[in-house]
Amino acid sequence: MTRHERQRPSHATRASIASAAARLMAEDGITDFHLAKKKAARQLGLPEHTRFPDNAEVEAELRAYRSLYQGDGHAAMLKAMRQSALELLELLAPFNPYLAGSVLEGTAGEHSRIDILLFADSAKEVEIFLLNRGIDVDHVEPRNERVEAVLVMETDTVDANLVIMPPHLERVSLKYRDGRSRERIRADALRVLISE
Repeated sequence: MTRHERQRPSHATRASIASAAARLMAEDGITDFHLAKKKAARQLGLPEHTRFPDNAEVEAELRAYRSLYQGDGHAAMLKAMRQSALELLELLAPFNPYLAGSVLEGTAGEHSRIDILLFADSAKEVEIFLLNRGIDVDHVEPRNERVEAVLVMETDTVDANLVIMPPHLERVSLKYRDGRSRERIRADALRVLISE
């Protein structure tokens, strides 16, 4: 057995890490996939150099966990979050908004935030637009160099991240850190999703 083969986790190990990480995300409100996988591996007593499952595997386990243990309550909460997201998409229509993230993907929980992508010439323009409507926002440090600013605002369900990007990036396919394409939808598609 080569060293490389010894370090590659078995399918069962990856599944165990994914399942434990999903439970941590659902129960403890962890939103960072890497942190959840790291804590899960530690809880399972696995060595530090263990390779983790990818985020898609954890998301699948998170959906399964929420369906099994949170059932109807999760479905109702997700629908309410999507309704709040729709209201934001309609409010922020001048900035070509899209819904992305866990609320769209169906993995959101009580500790999640609604992620709205906006494409504007400047973050100040969005902030003034909101302030003129009596909506207070907080600033959060962007985690991506392409993002001009992230504003956080309250909704009737959970807080929302307004991720502001330059207009020329609207046609660019955005990706997650693990390389998967980041799905995003507009208000019309969200209305259909809510009605299903």
